Amino acid sequence: MNQHLLISPRVREAMEQNKPIIALESTIISHGMPYPQNVETALACERTAREHGAEPATIAVLGGKLCAGLTHEQIEYLGKAGTKMIKASRRDLPMLVSKGMDGATTVAATMIIAHMAGIKVFATGGIGGVHRGAEQSMDISADLEEMAMTPVTVVCAGAKSILDLGLTLEYLETKGVPVVGYQTDVLPAFYTNASSFQVPLRADTPAEIAGMIKAQLDMQYPGAMLVTNPIPQEYAMPADVIDPAIEQALKEAQAQGIAGKEVTPYLLAKVVELTGGNSLKANIQLVFNNVRLAARIAAALS
Repeated sequence: MNQHLLISPRVREAMEQNKPIIALESTIISHGMPYPQNVETALACERTAREHGAEPATIAVLGGKLCAGLTHEQIEYLGKAGTKMIKASRRDLPMLVSKGMDGATTVAATMIIAHMAGIKVFATGGIGGVHRGAEQSMDISADLEEMAMTPVTVVCAGAKSILDLGLTLEYLETKGVPVVGYQTDVLPAFYTNASSFQVPLRADTPAEIAGMIKAQLDMQYPGAMLVTNPIPQEYAMPADVIDPAIEQALKEAQAQGIAGKEVTPYLLAKVVELTGGNSLKANIQLVFNNVRLAARIAAALS
């Protein structure tokens, strides 16, 4: 057992009983939403996972320990700390561990810790990807590189629509990451399903996805599978509402010189402001939807 890994009693019990388990990230708590909605959403995600037959393992780094499974108090701590909490990706883990520090895990770091713990399915909101203007900035999320290396299936609502979706798909194809549309042939665009990009694979049931995962693991593929799950239509935002808000947020971020890992939290918060909070409501609902699907996939896989 990895000496730096700390698995919660509930998650360990689920492992011993061979029950389905899904990983959940913690950056969505610290950087994805304001307090107290972040804590309420995180706890509701855990309840949703259990209601659909899977034990949730919310993942973070606390006191230098790589934690798979958090208490309510630990989730509250992350939520109150908000953006003051270190946003931890792959590059940050050695520092946090060696110095006994805290960090909220991104998709990449959550995948690493989930894999260490033996958790095969992970639900998040939207993945990072290739940022708009990356041909100049080279701003490409470490999430994509992690998917090329770490065999944890990621269930999401597509890439965040603040990104360049076409280039993100091309990058995943180059890295050989299977991208599956759940009951869709079109790449979901986080807040909306109005994307013009086709996904290369389609699956219509959780069992079908579980079969793909099992085949991939049996063949010892080194990387992940990405399952894209459209936001329920009743919560989707019209493209003519969300797209102008994203464009304005991008312009303001550029004008303020915001770059690196601060870009995504800034853009998400600005879009919430520009849409009068409607994008936050959509964000919460798409996360719940992904947790439900991930739990069903984990159940079929186990």
